[in-house]
Amino acid sequence: MFEKLDDVLLRYEDISRELEDPGVVADQKRFRSLMKEQSDILPLVETYGSYKNSLSALDDLMEMIDTEQDAELKELARQEFSDEKKNSEKLAEDLKRLLLPKDPNDDKNVIIEIRAGAGGDEAALFAGEIYRMYVKYADSHRWKTDIVDYEEIGIGGMKSVSFIISGKGAWSRLKYESGVHRVQRVPETESGGRIHTSTITVAVMPEVDDDITIEIPDKDIRIDVMRASGNGGQCVNTTDSAVRLTHYPTGIVIYSQTEKSQLQNKNKAFALLRSKLYDLEMQKRHDEEDRLRRSQIGTGDRSEKIRTYNFPQGRVTDHRIKLTLYNIDQIMNGSLDDIIDPLITADQEAKL
Repeated sequence: MFEKLDDVLLRYEDISRELEDPGVVADQKRFRSLMKEQSDILPLVETYGSYKNSLSALDDLMEMIDTEQDAELKELARQEFSDEKKNSEKLAEDLKRLLLPKDPNDDKNVIIEIRAGAGGDEAALFAGEIYRMYVKYADSHRWKTDIVDYEEIGIGGMKSVSFIISGKGAWSRLKYESGVHRVQRVPETESGGRIHTSTITVAVMPEVDDDITIEIPDKDIRIDVMRASGNGGQCVNTTDSAVRLTHYPTGIVIYSQTEKSQLQNKNKAFALLRSKLYDLEMQKRHDEEDRLRRSQIGTGDRSEKIRTYNFPQGRVTDHRIKLTLYNIDQIMNGSLDDIIDPLITADQEAKL
């Protein structure tokens, strides 16, 4: 581990020198790349510095314990040694976590698709609530939310919704949300007071940046333009602004209608298509390398759940890490960090 840390420290020093080079400063692409690399390894460099300082402090305290004649000072040194030992052990664990291979997508924006599964209108209502939960969570992190497409039902629910969340670190936190989410509650339309169980599926994909090449030959794609349907603002339903993409090799069909401009809808649709194709390629690589695959969404079946939201008991249970919280109101209002932080910790523990 220490050889690796020394290599990182040397690399940090090399980057710092390069950033002072006028030739590098003039090359904006190279300059931004180095700045990002420096920012990525800075937490590791700082933690390593703190760890070395802690080890040095332990050596000094041990020498004081061995040589000090005053009993009171010797006891004080022993106490400080015990405290510093705990600090050094914590820093060592922090270093191990920081040395874990970083997900290259962690800083990317995400595209989320939510679809109602089993449960009819109640599933669509819950899909709308989960969408609003993610919007509130994004707002709490000062991320931007932008809808690509949605299909509503008359009572305020959503059969489906696709949207982009833009902001630093969005993927690193939201990538754990893919899977089937189950809700247990008494629907508003239920006159007998019986608890119903419904499901929705959530798919989370990284938005593909320009630095990743996703080839989409013209012959593989069909583009149709049409008039937007459903609720819309002024001009949305009066021009041929909606765009539908059909990708022949995969059968993926994407519809985008939320913008007034046909070009804007086309750009959104292509962004979603590129992310879906990238996601398919990553799944294929995982299969070929026989590594642990990320959780796949199924058909909205109850047996494929990752999380249950039980409203009568006020609890949310994440079944992957057997975590149960009794603050469902706060979670539905966007307080997802109470679940996501333990998921990140569990993921790191598994990798360690």
